[in-house]
Amino acid sequence: MSAEAMIAVRSLSKWFGNWRALRGVSMDIESGSCTVLCGPSGSGKSTLLRCLNGLEEWQEGEISIAGVPVGLTSGHLRRLRREVGMVFQNFNLFPHLSVLDNVSLAPRIVGGKKRREAEGQAMRLLEHVGVAAHAAKVPAALSGGQQQRVAIARALAMEPKVMLFDEPTSALDPESVKEVLDVMIDLSRGGTTMVVVTHEMGFARRVAERIIFMDGGKVVETASPDQFFHCPCTERARAFLTHLVRS
Repeated sequence: MSAEAMIAVRSLSKWFGNWRALRGVSMDIESGSCTVLCGPSGSGKSTLLRCLNGLEEWQEGEISIAGVPVGLTSGHLRRLRREVGMVFQNFNLFPHLSVLDNVSLAPRIVGGKKRREAEGQAMRLLEHVGVAAHAAKVPAALSGGQQQRVAIARALAMEPKVMLFDEPTSALDPESVKEVLDVMIDLSRGGTTMVVVTHEMGFARRVAERIIFMDGGKVVETASPDQFFHCPCTERARAFLTHLVRS
């Protein structure tokens, strides 16, 4: 792993039965950077992200985060959950809990914080993502964009070193997409290490330091946004971008 890398992936392979979802994937993610994973459906992007957070087991290869090897034992996973926050496309909020309780629960149960301290931190985070006025509501009373911003606050509540986003805007209407992307842009500018699976190429152009293009479970191309969008090195990436322009 390079000295500045927050995440190191080496020769990672993952099978679902006879189907090989990841094929020897290797990459470094630098601390404080925003990296976008893009590619066609089924290219392995979300599977890779779930491996980074220990939500999927892999059969070959290694992952390190902040210099510590990631294992899949219960002890390793508890530590990983503290250092890696994840935001899903479908929010995954607890429907029976208030927004405030959704954000403050993990710091209390996992982090051992007193209720008052955890709720104070939760309110600051909800203010940061623009939904503090809805703290007493249940998730169903919020719009999709508001729920996703609550999900981001919940992930941040454990003060993670890395934030993973798995197509966080795919279930949202255009207005809500902007709300969520604005929060993510703010996080990136604040130096949060982010890995984002997204089809929002405008976000990738504006925010990402690096684009990793995947296809068939492999990394096909790694480039800066300027190079990727204006002069991709591979024919596969050129075909992908041409399809985006036409769709």
